[in-house]
Amino acid sequence: MNIVTTLDGPTARISPCGEVDFDTLPPLRAAADALPPQVTELQWDLSRTAFMDIAGLHLLFGPGSGPRRRTTVTGLRDQPLWLLLTAADANPDVFDLARLLPDIPPARFRPAAV
Repeated sequence: MNIVTTLDGPTARISPCGEVDFDTLPPLRAAADALPPQVTELQWDLSRTAFMDIAGLHLLFGPGSGPRRRTTVTGLRDQPLWLLLTAADANPDVFDLARLLPDIPPARFRPAAV
């Protein structure tokens, strides 16, 4: 996996190229952990990530993804987006997409499915 980290003041963008799974989770966490303390916003650019398994949920919602940094996701392709939506549908309190995808309203504000 190739991981590119870009810093711009208090904002960092981490762009992995390849699948997000349990083999690639440690280097992705290491990339986030290596960010300087002045970084308050972390954006995961997943535009070059075609597949993500449950390790992606651990990355985005697990330890280290808490309130210390505002974390968002961009460039979601079909399968990673499907995984996030499925997880949020199953347990919206744990998998709060409004935090990761600020343009998506919280579930309680979305119209009910017909």
